[in-house]
Amino acid sequence: MAIYVYGVLCVLGTLLPFSQFLPWLTNNGPNLLLAVQQISGDQLSAFAWLDVIVSAVALIFFILIEGRHIGMKHIWLPIAGTCLVGVSLGLPLFLLMRHKHLVGQRSADQTT
Repeated sequence: MAIYVYGVLCVLGTLLPFSQFLPWLTNNGPNLLLAVQQISGDQLSAFAWLDVIVSAVALIFFILIEGRHIGMKHIWLPIAGTCLVGVSLGLPLFLLMRHKHLVGQRSADQTT
């Protein structure tokens, strides 16, 4: 059950942010200066973006530490997802991969 929830969250975590970003990109093009101006347009926007940035850094650190600790492969995938989409993809993708890894480990331990 958990694997399906994580999968749905990965899809939503990609589609929802891009549903807002792609129209902006279509209207403004890849204008980094305008994006930064709008992101930091007021204190509430800056608050939200700083929260997202700190969350992304914490998530990447967690992925590196936890992924290596339990011996996961391909931990670069949720890191890339975090950098390219955001925490909304990186976290559920890491949790999905971690769940599959731990279930696989349990199955291997039970057969030996």
